[in-house]
Amino acid sequence: MLPSIFGESLFDDWMGFPFRGFESDVDRKLYGKHAAHVMKTDLKEHDEGYELKVDLPGFKKDQIDLQLQNGYLTITASKGLEEEGKDKKGKIVHQERYEGSMTRSFYIGENVKEEDVHAKFEDGVLTLDFPKEKPVALPKRKTIQIQG
Repeated sequence: MLPSIFGESLFDDWMGFPFRGFESDVDRKLYGKHAAHVMKTDLKEHDEGYELKVDLPGFKKDQIDLQLQNGYLTITASKGLEEEGKDKKGKIVHQERYEGSMTRSFYIGENVKEEDVHAKFEDGVLTLDFPKEKPVALPKRKTIQIQG
């Protein structure tokens, strides 16, 4: 396998050689042919807030979990797969189980509440809209006079 010089997987291809067979096969079985594109993220700023888009191809809505804690929004996507191979008599010859999950966290602000975050999952893309955190007003600087 030649490294993808102009692609995104130069070091993945190079560093994995020659041991890249099993891992990539498991990724492909769990996440499909777009495994390398899972959790790619775009963040856009708007006047009132932000729009966060996360690519999750091959996942279903019930396989995605969102949590907001201490100002951090955490996205977890997990799935499992079970394969079973039987011979002509119905005896199990081969059986495998795969489990996989991935997580990303984003700091969105201490004052953002769960009800402020709006989520939509459509065509393998999770879209989150949330407001900008309001700037905290700093107290005026006071000048201290030096005596003497």
